[in-house]
Amino acid sequence: MITKNNINKNHAMLMVLCVLIAVSVLSVNMLNHIAPLLLLNNSDYLSVFETSQLHSFSMFFLELHSYGYLIAQIFFGLWLFPLGYLVYKSGFIPKMIGILLMLGCFGYLIDFFISSLYPNSLSLISLIVTVPADLGEFSLCLWLLIVGVKIKEHGKKS
Repeated sequence: MITKNNINKNHAMLMVLCVLIAVSVLSVNMLNHIAPLLLLNNSDYLSVFETSQLHSFSMFFLELHSYGYLIAQIFFGLWLFPLGYLVYKSGFIPKMIGILLMLGCFGYLIDFFISSLYPNSLSLISLIVTVPADLGEFSLCLWLLIVGVKIKEHGKKS
């Protein structure tokens, strides 16, 4: 069991901050998915553009969405390190899950840099470097669903 004193508040706040940034970036980035729909809905104000121009604009926004997702991936990777550290130190979830989560942080960052530097690189590299994150996140979810969490108050016997 875990006591409330085993949890590092600063690491937890860093984790939440990274997730908030990632979710904010993804939320704004969803506008790039909506833009092609607006461009292709045959509104009167778009009649000044030719069809080929509208198609080009639509593809631009769809490609822009993939870059926005890539930016959010930085913060989705960064949040895994404090989460993994908290899991590792907690003592109520297997340390291996915490290690996988921390490795997953670096996997996401490596994937970001490879995708940024070599945009036409093979997606196989992306699959390989993100395996620890996938294993860690799924393992954590399964552990919490199957085993669960029991928190012991400091100074109380269970």
